Amino acid sequence: MLRLLLLLAIFLIHPLPLSAQDTDSVPIAKRQAYKKTYHGQAYIDQYHWLSNKQDSRVMAYLQQENAYAKKQMQPLQPLATRLFEASKARVKEVDMNLPKRHGQFYYYSRIEAGQQHPLLCRRAAQVVDGVTKWDEAATEEILLDLNQLARQHRYVALGEFQISPDGRKLAYTLDFSGDLRFELFVKDLSSGQLLPDRAQRVSSLAWAADNQTLFYVSGDAVTLRPDRLYRQRLGGKPVLQYREAAQEFNLAVYPASDEKLIFLDASSYDSNETRMLPAATPQAPWQMIQARQKGLRYSVAHREGRLYITTNLDAINFRIVTASVTQPSARYWKNFADYDPEVLTERLDVYRDFMVVTEKKQAATRMRIYHFAQQRWQTLDFDEAVYFVAGMDGDGYESSSYRISYQSPLTPPVIYEVDVTSGQRKVLKRYEILGKYDPQHYESKRLWATAQDGAQIPLWAVYKKGIAFVGSAPLLLYGYGAYGEASDAQFDVDRINLLDRGVIYVEAGIRGGNDLGEQWRADGMLMKKKNSFSDFIAASEYLIAQGWTCPGKLIIHGASAGGLLIGAVLNERPDLFHAAVLEVPFVDSLNTMMNPKLPLTTGEYLEWGNPNNKAVYDYLRSYAPYDNLRQQAYPAMLVLAGLNDSQVHYWEPAKYVARLRTLKTDQRQLLFKTNMHAGHSGASGRYDSLREHAFQQAWMLGQWGLVD
Repeated sequence: MLRLLLLLAIFLIHPLPLSAQDTDSVPIAKRQAYKKTYHGQAYIDQYHWLSNKQDSRVMAYLQQENAYAKKQMQPLQPLATRLFEASKARVKEVDMNLPKRHGQFYYYSRIEAGQQHPLLCRRAAQVVDGVTKWDEAATEEILLDLNQLARQHRYVALGEFQISPDGRKLAYTLDFSGDLRFELFVKDLSSGQLLPDRAQRVSSLAWAADNQTLFYVSGDAVTLRPDRLYRQRLGGKPVLQYREAAQEFNLAVYPASDEKLIFLDASSYDSNETRMLPAATPQAPWQMIQARQKGLRYSVAHREGRLYITTNLDAINFRIVTASVTQPSARYWKNFADYDPEVLTERLDVYRDFMVVTEKKQAATRMRIYHFAQQRWQTLDFDEAVYFVAGMDGDGYESSSYRISYQSPLTPPVIYEVDVTSGQRKVLKRYEILGKYDPQHYESKRLWATAQDGAQIPLWAVYKKGIAFVGSAPLLLYGYGAYGEASDAQFDVDRINLLDRGVIYVEAGIRGGNDLGEQWRADGMLMKKKNSFSDFIAASEYLIAQGWTCPGKLIIHGASAGGLLIGAVLNERPDLFHAAVLEVPFVDSLNTMMNPKLPLTTGEYLEWGNPNNKAVYDYLRSYAPYDNLRQQAYPAMLVLAGLNDSQVHYWEPAKYVARLRTLKTDQRQLLFKTNMHAGHSGASGRYDSLREHAFQQAWMLGQWGLVD
């Protein structure tokens, strides 16, 4: 018997080759009994063989699944084409973002008709009576054309884009596969030539004031964890400045808003420490602001020799303190503003004459401006009950105005310039939706569902006016609930396709996000993760009880960690949902968290728990979607993956689908589609991205029976 088990553990049984007539057949990944030992207990992973990306038979299986999905979707292809054309027709083919001043130039990106990717450009600023202004007539310089790169690569994504202080050099990073292995390039803007200075796996960078020194953070070759800081004098060899040994911590380097300091941050999910360096002396030693302490988090900005810091020290939802650059440690921190424990301080933007604080209370974002000279606060108010607002970089540290981006489920993004003296807002750019879109035809609402423990769960909804709430409307419920990410009420142009067909769209701000503050986040992670799942189920039951929909019309959607959420609730309550979309889903979470050589694993011990601890292992195993699949009827499912995904590897959804096919007792549709040329974020080109969204929408509309 032992010999037989050993033979099973090493003998691969793979799917038969796919022929043209096989696309009507359900793909089957014949099993390999791969035995592992976790905490002294045997663990059999029958589909482990799918994790070998170098095996041609694995690629053949993925192609077989893709062919099957394509065949099954053929009746809906005309609808997918119409959805794509409708979304494309709403978007301006020729557009330009707002120019941002840096030094004597204005920088911007623009896109032309038929192009998949933007052009990154600049124009010299005009100085009139000592005031620097945008000059439409100035000659345009194209600094980087991503479309040219896309002719050589199926995938191209821009990461960092940093101009040297004198405006003569550009440092930028590019990803050519979707696996987040960004490569550093440096371009001489006078000659247009690339310099020989290159680096791999670069995640962040900052220029020193001498225009010749570049600091950058590079990641580990295996795990991609950003753990090394280098100082590079252009033309010379990079000098390793610091290496972060703690597996839970990641490095990031960035300039202060006044560009006088450079910060180096080492952060984990529950603590961090930041060092600083004068940008004018790049060879000086780094100065610690506050050494790491378990549970202590803070972020730093600089103004006129003082540090402005947001911290959770004695304030779970973060307070604002200040300290001198000469005495920066926590023992010298002094309160700058009153702390309200009901308000989460999310972001601090510091300028010469004012600072802007972004806060969240009861799932709604708000902004306050502090005037240093007058020592007074000013609050920005917004009219809609459900909206999202965020600060934006404007015309630099010495600016007298501030830019904000405002949007809601009804309102396309609008960029305002706020005069900080008068408080008046000026529209700088309104993102135009072409065609017949009229926000007056739609409605959005804030809803509150009751969790099983009595907590109130925030939801927001958007729908076309005239819907009868009698429990028969098609409804799409989206959830995430991890890493402190909130379910912000943003506009989505593609969503119009669904709303115009009578679909209600709802997002649930379940625990694990920070919609209701840091405690809300803490109550949905680690050994409390199951609160996220029960919250999502409670939100679904609330929508059904209130007549918004019914189980036969309720489709759920989650991506990445949200895919884990969807997988978990499908195992627990498959009867509650009609269909589900799992996008790059983190469904093989137990095996991933048991493998420290994979990207993200060790850093995420503080989010999901370290399963090398038996109690944590048992808890993870009790909800991991792949491990808890069982013989029962499941809703229809569309599962999506990216072959080059380094955050949620393609094999997680591949294994999940393969196992589910052997266990599900229903005849509902189960489709699995892998983008063979992209990663976690899907296609990089704007038209390719629209096609992917149209594919998903066509599948959902088909499940609702809304095929026009």
